[in-house]
Amino acid sequence: MLFSPKNNPLILFITFGLALLPAIVFAQENKSYPASKFPDRIILGWKGDAAHSQAVNWRTDSTIIKAVAMIHEADTSPDFQSNAKSVDAKTTAIVLDGKQVQYHEVDFTGLKPATQYMYRVGEGKYWSEWFHFTTASDKNDPVSFLYFGDAQNDIRSLWSRAIRGAYSTLPKADFMIHAGDLINSSNADYQWGEWFEAGGWVNGMVPSLATPGNHEYYMDKAKKPHVSMHWRPQFALPENGPEGLTETAYYFDYQGIRFISLNSQEAILDSTVMDKQAAWFEKVAAGHGMRWTIVMHHHPIYSTKNGRDNDEWRAKMEPLYKKYKVDLVLQGHDHTYGRGINMPLGQSRKKPDGPIYVVSVSGPKMYDIGLQNWMDRAASNTQLYQVITVNDALLSFKAFTVSGDLYDSFNLEKDKKGQNTLVELSTTLKMQERLDLPENLKKSFKSEQLEEYNKRFKEYKARKN
Repeated sequence: MLFSPKNNPLILFITFGLALLPAIVFAQENKSYPASKFPDRIILGWKGDAAHSQAVNWRTDSTIIKAVAMIHEADTSPDFQSNAKSVDAKTTAIVLDGKQVQYHEVDFTGLKPATQYMYRVGEGKYWSEWFHFTTASDKNDPVSFLYFGDAQNDIRSLWSRAIRGAYSTLPKADFMIHAGDLINSSNADYQWGEWFEAGGWVNGMVPSLATPGNHEYYMDKAKKPHVSMHWRPQFALPENGPEGLTETAYYFDYQGIRFISLNSQEAILDSTVMDKQAAWFEKVAAGHGMRWTIVMHHHPIYSTKNGRDNDEWRAKMEPLYKKYKVDLVLQGHDHTYGRGINMPLGQSRKKPDGPIYVVSVSGPKMYDIGLQNWMDRAASNTQLYQVITVNDALLSFKAFTVSGDLYDSFNLEKDKKGQNTLVELSTTLKMQERLDLPENLKKSFKSEQLEEYNKRFKEYKARKN
């Protein structure tokens, strides 16, 4: 008798089971992240001078009402522990999802520049492992950092490969920048738990600078917007921004670079906040004496998604970026990749008259790419992270896919007068531009939408050629 699946119940069961696999694979339970007596969500940041201080933040359950951090210069012997300095933490109690937790923060001060330290956090019998960090130099030494666009969705499942791949590419990163929408629901504790699990111990070794996006905000009963209840308790960020935007708009100096974080969400929601923030920006962008100025915010000056346009934000901020010679603007929000300059078509782009704009996405949520004229390199349906290295006269930018492939690259060469020359390196890359629409959009687009996209695609390719 010939073997046939039609009359074999085992084969029928296996076949039916395989047909159900996609639903089983993709339907995941949300993991809970209860606090305990042991420290978790440990993350480095800064409150002050990076050459002489380092801040750390962590979480415990409500039973730990007093916590400390211990610090010592890095030592290859384990005998240092009895000589480690103890610093009392500032503790904040917060109720989330009906449960009280404690957030603790310590700002280590009086540190030596360009020196490796080790620290741990905890209390009594409940301690973290010992972590290492290195303070900034007090000179304009080279700087290397990582930049991520929106993580937002499926953070534990799919964004984890972005931050871990980035760390594998640049394990000696000085810090990490997150351009907003780190999570999807501002006050959902499990999403923040996923974000911290994805970064894991890297967050305790490499400091983070985050700027809030629209998904970090929620509306109260009076329809007034507020940043996530998690934001300020769990991040250690500079508190030198405009009034009312503490730890969401700030500036930070690191080895010859001034970084300015702007809160685009509140600016877009309220024109008075936009005006106040613009006035503050002028004060901190003017005459700071640094060689480079890098700005980060969530909403793009020039969007990568067709039909999205932050025109009031652009009209207010772009003239200031040009006036104060901003070199680079790092953004998120549009869930595609675009990099370029606002210059007329046909005009040489070698001498930019304004900043290089970058929009990127590190998480799995994807939109359709707009392919506008300002773009010099674009990507659709691609998770990326960026590695940026800066010295006194050169800014090197590289964008990698989460598979580790170099996707985009350019240099900015700064002369003694402060004029930048753009050196375009993407044309030498082996990897072709990824411009195909995500499959879900191909299926949902109407015929006229596909026709319009294909038209923009051909125009973009013609301009590039």
